[in-house]
Amino acid sequence: MHLEILRESNQAVFDALVAGVRAHNFELLGQEVSKPLLAIGRDDEGKLLGGVAGRTIYKQFLIEVVWVDRCARGSGLGRKLMAMAETEARQRGCVAAQVDTLAVQAPDFYAKLGFEVVGRVTELQDSPERLFLLKRYL
Repeated sequence: MHLEILRESNQAVFDALVAGVRAHNFELLGQEVSKPLLAIGRDDEGKLLGGVAGRTIYKQFLIEVVWVDRCARGSGLGRKLMAMAETEARQRGCVAAQVDTLAVQAPDFYAKLGFEVVGRVTELQDSPERLFLLKRYL
């Protein structure tokens, strides 16, 4: 056996790891593949102002990133994008959405949308608290 540390991205290795997880999940949960889900907003010139990006799998909407440009914050864009993404997730049969955020980012934003904290990693030296949030659709 040979063990090593890779200090650069390696798509082939990453893809092999994902394939291994998928094979294991297929045995336990059936052959479902994640589907990308993105909701974005642009200004009249086409500039990206914000978006929600994630994927759906096994009746879960896994939110990977939410961002709104500073110039559009407070306008309701983030709330509208989340609503669009969650509507699509529900149409795909999702029963819940999950996201994680740092305490210095947007936990209040998610709370206003009905997400609840289901886990946390407390603040560590030079690292803010991390919150894991869930919103049930049932």
